[in-house]
Amino acid sequence: MGDLMAYIQKLELFGFFSGYCILYTVILSFQKPSNSKAQTILYKVGNLLPYAYAFTATLYTGMIIKNITLNISVRNFKEQFQLPYLQIIALLALLFWIPFFSKRKMLSLLHSLIFFTFLLMDIFVQAQRVEGEELIHNDMKLFTDSLLLNITTLVFILIIYFFFITFRKKRDITS
Repeated sequence: MGDLMAYIQKLELFGFFSGYCILYTVILSFQKPSNSKAQTILYKVGNLLPYAYAFTATLYTGMIIKNITLNISVRNFKEQFQLPYLQIIALLALLFWIPFFSKRKMLSLLHSLIFFTFLLMDIFVQAQRVEGEELIHNDMKLFTDSLLLNITTLVFILIIYFFFITFRKKRDITS
């Protein structure tokens, strides 16, 4: 049972954190020093990436808390932490809510690369096995889902950001 729980938790970690590095790379590769409006918006999106990553970590933390509170017992608590080092590293992504860390966008990429590397190692190990084809398919589907989750969290953070900017402008006009 422990091996199955560890495998599921590893997949959860991949599902939450592995797609961010591709999103980060794509967005920052399109940024060019320019004064155009599109580049300014892209620059703002790039600055909000760590907050989107922190929001993803918040969703992951909520999932862990939900799983623990469904059955409050010492056994259940131990079952929720089959990969304690990776899960602690995952929870460290909550630090990106703090402006000191979110201003250093490269740290969020490095944090995400930990999980992306483990995903690549898992795919490589499964490719060596005869029966690993379905597991590789699952990993790739999980990576796609992770990418979609990270895009969704970024869009959510962008909506919140532009809502507050608009609200602040309206408030300043009426003052």
